[in-house]
Amino acid sequence: MYRKELKVLDCTIRDGGLINNYHFSDDFVKAVYAATAAAGVDYMEIGKNLCESKEFTREKFGKWNFCNQEDIKPVVDSYEGDYRPTLAVMYDVGRVDIEGLVPADQSVVGMIRTACYVHQIDAGLELIKRCKDLGYETTINVMAPSAAIEKDLVEGLQEINQVPEVDFLYFVDSYGAFYSEQISSYLKLYRDNAPDKQLGFHAHNNQQLAFSNTQQCIIEGVNLLDATINGSGRGAGNCNLELLLNFLKNPKFDVRPLYKVIQEHLVPLREEIEWGFNDIYGISGHLNQHPRAAMKQRGNAAAKDNCYDFLIECMGDLD
Repeated sequence: MYRKELKVLDCTIRDGGLINNYHFSDDFVKAVYAATAAAGVDYMEIGKNLCESKEFTREKFGKWNFCNQEDIKPVVDSYEGDYRPTLAVMYDVGRVDIEGLVPADQSVVGMIRTACYVHQIDAGLELIKRCKDLGYETTINVMAPSAAIEKDLVEGLQEINQVPEVDFLYFVDSYGAFYSEQISSYLKLYRDNAPDKQLGFHAHNNQQLAFSNTQQCIIEGVNLLDATINGSGRGAGNCNLELLLNFLKNPKFDVRPLYKVIQEHLVPLREEIEWGFNDIYGISGHLNQHPRAAMKQRGNAAAKDNCYDFLIECMGDLD
């Protein structure tokens, strides 16, 4: 599956950071950056950029939840190769202070990704306009479309289509709830109502469909694809970057550095934190539910595998 305009974005640090409150070591982040660079990945999302506050502190939420120039530059400088992916950070609407954002030509970051729910699209677009004015590539990642009222989603997509500062509009399977036919249906909805926008896709693996749904998006012509090394990420994790690059068959990509960093860093990390499919996450995906309840269940050592009890509880919540 080769298409020269198709690009890949690694979000191992950003989405993976949701597992451990972004308490990655500098050496781990440097290793991931070096692997994505050596693999030829187009973009690497190195974290979020949230406001520090009494609630959100660096002690509780590690520095990759607040990454700034002083955090990121040593990572970039540690790599000696010639090719470097464009670095991205994510802004969560309502939890970011843009006042300190420097122009893109003075930054090691080249892309700002704005995450918002449907009811926050207006605020997200205002953030994007300010980022574009400073020279950044931009995306708007509309979260949880599977839980949105279609009329509201359509209105939001139409509004996004009118804003030229948006470079990519992301279709996000936040709950890992979609099947391939729904992927196609939603992409048609996005294209019908935002025909001027390039599309991106971000998958979650609650039903073990992140990779196949990403493949479906490729077939449907989506040209910016998210993935993580070893599928790491919140809850059930994401589409595996190494599998995606194997599938794309683009000679610019080299999967060997990814498998090296998996062996040397991701495998040991699995001894400390958990991600990936299990039946608890499968239930939350099937029921189109936010994974917070599933994550709480997995955090209960005495009951983490009690999938029947979890199913009955979740179905009771739907009554």
